Amino acid sequence: MNNIERLQKTLNYTFTNEQLLMQALCHRSYGTPNNERLEFVGDGILDYAIAMMLYNAFPDTPEGELSKMRASMVNQTSLNEIAQEVKLGECIMLGDGEQNNGGRRRPSILADALEAIFAAISIDSSPLKAIEVIYNLFTNKVKHAKKLLHVDGKSNLQEYLQSIGAHTPVYNVINTKGPDHDTTFNIECVISELNIRLTATGKTKKEASQNAAQLILKKLEQQTKNQKGSK
Repeated sequence: MNNIERLQKTLNYTFTNEQLLMQALCHRSYGTPNNERLEFVGDGILDYAIAMMLYNAFPDTPEGELSKMRASMVNQTSLNEIAQEVKLGECIMLGDGEQNNGGRRRPSILADALEAIFAAISIDSSPLKAIEVIYNLFTNKVKHAKKLLHVDGKSNLQEYLQSIGAHTPVYNVINTKGPDHDTTFNIECVISELNIRLTATGKTKKEASQNAAQLILKKLEQQTKNQKGSK
């Protein structure tokens, strides 16, 4: 069994048009057609699927917490974990430069390819089939979604910055508000070399720092997607 056959078996989905799968696995460094347009579609499908999974799994959870849970699952770190589980790196097609630079292990490449696969399944069959595959892959994460609310955003941000060769962020307390028994902390996260600074609040310094880190990570990931889309 080759890697492509193994991947389809792991996903529990066999493509009618295998060329769609091959395109989903094709990084832009390899050539065209590549997976960038598919990744754009797959990102939307994944957002919807995870939102519905959380909506059904946690009927009494307010919108704010559902949004945080979805953010903890629909990000590069989470997608990279799923991609590693299905051994996606063994299947991706890369140009020589990217291959020699460890592209098969690069979280951004793996995450994008996984989203592209969701789009490819949707086109090959239907959006419902793509959602079914997503359900199977993310069931365990949804079960523990409440715990993911407390994911270490600072560590995730640090991992991301290391992957792009950037320095460690700096966290500064901007101000505090409220009495001692009900204090709100306002903390700024700064990445000087990227000219990025964002602030967030929390009931403790740790919570505010984590929230600021998550905001920065979201911004960086969105910038990466926008840059790719403009090429």
